[in-house]
Amino acid sequence: MSSADNRPLSGRVALVTGSARRIGRESALLLAREGAHVVVHAKSSRDEIEAVAAEIRAEGGQATALLADITVEAEAQGLVDAILKETGRLDILVNNAAVRGERPFAELDLTTFRAVYSVIVEGAFLVTRAAVPAMVRHGFGRIVTIGGVSAHAGVSHRVHVATAKAALVGFTKALAIEFGEQGITANIVVPGRIGGARSKTSGSGGAFPGGGYLPVGHEGVPRNVAEIVRTLALPTGDFLTGQTIHVNGGMYLP
Repeated sequence: MSSADNRPLSGRVALVTGSARRIGRESALLLAREGAHVVVHAKSSRDEIEAVAAEIRAEGGQATALLADITVEAEAQGLVDAILKETGRLDILVNNAAVRGERPFAELDLTTFRAVYSVIVEGAFLVTRAAVPAMVRHGFGRIVTIGGVSAHAGVSHRVHVATAKAALVGFTKALAIEFGEQGITANIVVPGRIGGARSKTSGSGGAFPGGGYLPVGHEGVPRNVAEIVRTLALPTGDFLTGQTIHVNGGMYLP
């Protein structure tokens, strides 16, 4: 990683929620390689986010690792406050934190439904609400939210996840309209079947119509999604907002 100041995100600060592994981790690494000071976040996985931050620093980048439960209003605000205290700004927010799991609809209790919705939707809302004022002050902001193909294609045993991910589409479009004239874009990136190691609570991904057939013949990798996140975060992304961008190998064609 070059230390030159001519990288497109040099001087920018990025927060990637849920960036201990997979898409979040890859997004953090790519944003750092473009020059951003990246805040790596998790709820409790201290060792994992410190490892990601160390990897960024080993490549010559800037990184901070912070823990916060973003479903708690005070902690979500405190996360952003800590970033602003250290860096003075927050330019890029990647809303990636999520919990998933699988359960047949008939066995889906309200507590489980709310637990998933709280992280995916309320967490994104709380962190974004805390971050936007700093973006407005500097006249620049990139909000990239990670959706889910289940919200668009339908899926068995993941009604709670599909519902929460669908809510993010409206959330993103509303942000794009409200803050577009203030230099802030908002987009949602929707991964399809992404291979690699998963957390213990993520499950297999549910049962998609047609078995989740992939015309390209293989699953994706986290880097495939992170590359789109990186592109949306760049200054050149100023004319792309309010969009739902599918990265799924053709398993769902809107």
